[in-house]
Amino acid sequence: MNLRLRRIHLPLSAFALELDLSITCRATGIFGASGAGKTSLLDLVAGLRRPESAYIELDGEIFTDTERRIAVPPHRRRIGYVPQDGALFPHLTVRENLRYGFDLIPVDGRRISFEQVTRVLEIEALLDRRIDFLSGGEKRRVACGRALLAQPRLLLLDEPLAGLDGGLKSRFMPYLLRLRDEFEIPILYVTHEAGELVELCEEVVIIDRGRCIAQGAVADLFVERMERRHELRSPAKPEL
Repeated sequence: MNLRLRRIHLPLSAFALELDLSITCRATGIFGASGAGKTSLLDLVAGLRRPESAYIELDGEIFTDTERRIAVPPHRRRIGYVPQDGALFPHLTVRENLRYGFDLIPVDGRRISFEQVTRVLEIEALLDRRIDFLSGGEKRRVACGRALLAQPRLLLLDEPLAGLDGGLKSRFMPYLLRLRDEFEIPILYVTHEAGELVELCEEVVIIDRGRCIAQGAVADLFVERMERRHELRSPAKPEL
């Protein structure tokens, strides 16, 4: 993947999102405190917000260029977006939610099959249930499955573990790892939890008040820091 974000300027309530960066890894974390501009960045890539200035290009295709008045609509970008609330249709069954975008794709354009998604995310037994009868973790898996079945070229995950307790988070992470490894779709993963980045992502973009303050390998920016913190918290070894 080669995602280029240039001349980004999007006014927000307290500051402006101003970025100029390139993202090339298959799993990149967008990290920062709540309200830093992470979700706004995903919205720009998906085409859900109109910036004052932007140039956005994915693998050679220009999505947005305000100077040339190019603005490819969201449905033509082939981007799967899983927002924080999942945005599932409560009046439909799991099967109907999953097939919502899938049935619009021509058969010869379906690289990812319905059976593969339901197997990997282990939601076969949920297909005939209504959304209101699912747990929080089950809803997240269905939302991820629906995004995958739209046959995206890029997957945007906005804090998919937010609101889950520690036990549910630990049980959900393996599904994200399988999603990353089996479908080989590039991922932008928004979070404010460093531990999630270490498990899932190769690269991280750190955002503070709308600006990129660091970008690099997760191992360089987070793993060593977390190991040092662990050493500081560990009790000293008794002298013999």
